[in-house]
Amino acid sequence: MTGWDIDPEGVQGVLEAAGERASDLEGWGEHYGSTLESAAASAGTLSFGGGGGGGGEGEGIGLVGLALSQFAENTRGDVMYIGARIGKSLEGAYNAAVAYLEGDEAMAAEAQRLALRAPVLDLRAPGEDPNGPV
Repeated sequence: MTGWDIDPEGVQGVLEAAGERASDLEGWGEHYGSTLESAAASAGTLSFGGGGGGGGEGEGIGLVGLALSQFAENTRGDVMYIGARIGKSLEGAYNAAVAYLEGDEAMAAEAQRLALRAPVLDLRAPGEDPNGPV
């Protein structure tokens, strides 16, 4: 052995706690886009004639709303990446612990190596055809 000393109960406790926090973050990520859309719609518009634009029905989106929409679009991949990275990290930690407990250090090292790889993301819009437009 190379000095690894894993406590199975400790690993289980850490993975459970991390999984709970990851679930919290997943819920936040699911509402990320809709929350920014709502904020963009509520931001109102600028009116140079003195009547403040309230973002009511029939009015265009204002500068703040446009900025929020662009921010949401440009950060969508980053938010998805965070969730994917967390999932791969938890899976890698679990697989490494299982491999260690089974007595296979080579498998544990491989599980850790795979967990460090960047996740592959699907940035298509929900319902978008993976083969492109017909």
